[in-house]
Amino acid sequence: MKEVMEVFLNIGIRDVMDMAIVAFVFYKLFMLIRHTSAEQVLKGLVVLLIATKVSEWSRLYAINWILKKALELGMIAVLIVFQPELRRALEHIGRTKLFTKSIMEMSHEDVNDNIDEIVEAASYLSRQKIGALMIIERETGIEDIIETGTSIQGNVSSGLLINIFIPNTPLHDGAVVIRKDQIMAAGCVLPLTENPNLSKELGTRHRAGIGISERCDAVSIMVSEETGAISVAMDGKLSRYLDGKTLRAVLKNAYKPENNKPLFSWNWRQKHE
Repeated sequence: MKEVMEVFLNIGIRDVMDMAIVAFVFYKLFMLIRHTSAEQVLKGLVVLLIATKVSEWSRLYAINWILKKALELGMIAVLIVFQPELRRALEHIGRTKLFTKSIMEMSHEDVNDNIDEIVEAASYLSRQKIGALMIIERETGIEDIIETGTSIQGNVSSGLLINIFIPNTPLHDGAVVIRKDQIMAAGCVLPLTENPNLSKELGTRHRAGIGISERCDAVSIMVSEETGAISVAMDGKLSRYLDGKTLRAVLKNAYKPENNKPLFSWNWRQKHE
């Protein structure tokens, strides 16, 4: 008891700061891998580590040797399995104001014009039940995604967006990528989400929109061709059944990342998908 008290008495401000930073880093790492396949892998490694210690204490030498070898290989496997999460973490660090300048810096008038055109297009497509997938690039560049589609290089306008997604046209199946006030490309191919907890009712369009939002800080706008429902995905989170007013508020927030607040404090309806 005396030794424990001495330990606590010797804890200084630097020790408290050190522990707080470590706790914060572990919390951020957990939030990064939560609801992904990496979370299950991490749980498996924890179980394996506990089993290794138990076998060591129980003097089960053969089992202990096998488990130790498995852990050694597991450290290498972690780097491979966690590659998407590590990439997201590094991209998140790279998006700090110390290293980047927001590519979304536009005049107030241009921002409002962009939002008006996107909301108008999404509302029309929703009323007509025409499927659509629009991606708004923010601070993380997605040139690799743009290169998978057909170059457009046109000003953002509701008419152009609507025409792109008209059924049976060459580019209606892919995603449109918007950078600042330009429609960069259409018919783009997106990575699908690997989140196992999503509703099975979600189709490829919504899974692609969520997938790109997990990979970077882009904002995805989806219109369902079955129901006409407007959805938005950001940071891997999906909000559905948005009306024009709510979509406008989300986009205004998205175009001003320095004032970014939680986008999904309303209309969270994934359980009704």
